[in-house]
Amino acid sequence: MSVLDEIVAGVRLDLARREAATPLADVRAALADAPAPRDPMPHFRAPGSSVIAEVKRRSPSKGDLAEIADPAALASAYAAGGAAAISVLTEERRFGGSLDDLRAVRAAVETPLLRKDFIVESYQLVEARAAGADLALLIVAALDDDTLRRLHDEARELGLTVLVEVHDEAETERAVALGAELVGVNARNLKTLAVDADTFGRLAPLVPADRVLVAESGISDARDVKRFVSEGARAVLVGEALVKDGDPQAAVVRMTGVEA
Repeated sequence: MSVLDEIVAGVRLDLARREAATPLADVRAALADAPAPRDPMPHFRAPGSSVIAEVKRRSPSKGDLAEIADPAALASAYAAGGAAAISVLTEERRFGGSLDDLRAVRAAVETPLLRKDFIVESYQLVEARAAGADLALLIVAALDDDTLRRLHDEARELGLTVLVEVHDEAETERAVALGAELVGVNARNLKTLAVDADTFGRLAPLVPADRVLVAESGISDARDVKRFVSEGARAVLVGEALVKDGDPQAAVVRMTGVEA
């Protein structure tokens, strides 16, 4: 069993627990109180680099990264630095996140929010929107074609912008065929956790120019951002480098607006 398989198995167990405690109908009812979804795409399409800054306590590859006792304060620093969007890890077992983190961040900032999780069922999309998310992540490697398309369509019906994540050529072809407007190229192989910095440059040419490309993983500083922008990225998703920086606001500023 790969690392991805193990993570998804845990996600399904936790999802079953939440579904038993709160029926889907009750989660849907909460949508009435959710703020209108914010559209991050104009910012992503603007000249220069956009930063998706991540609230991330730990990861399977690096272990503990930062305590983040107050995710709202961290998100506020990201927003003050000009983050185009803020990604909030909500997976519990491997990343130490929760929907409560997402709710806390939503209450603190007006910036578009991405629910970063391993979404495998419709219930999680409704949860995301009810908690105030504006974007949702769909990982191609974790989903068959029918499920990917169904979840993509359902997310859009809910008003969510979908970040479709790929790791290799076959997954990129699937994302393009899906019609994904926002494609994230993750340099980290979720089956082995190895990072290949050349992944983005290899896959970017496979994505039509009218789509928006996001570079994910392996981004430490503005030099990395400049490289990925030169290879076609319009946005970068950065977690570890920001949560470990003593001044996350300034770190976001340094990575924002970088030209090729």
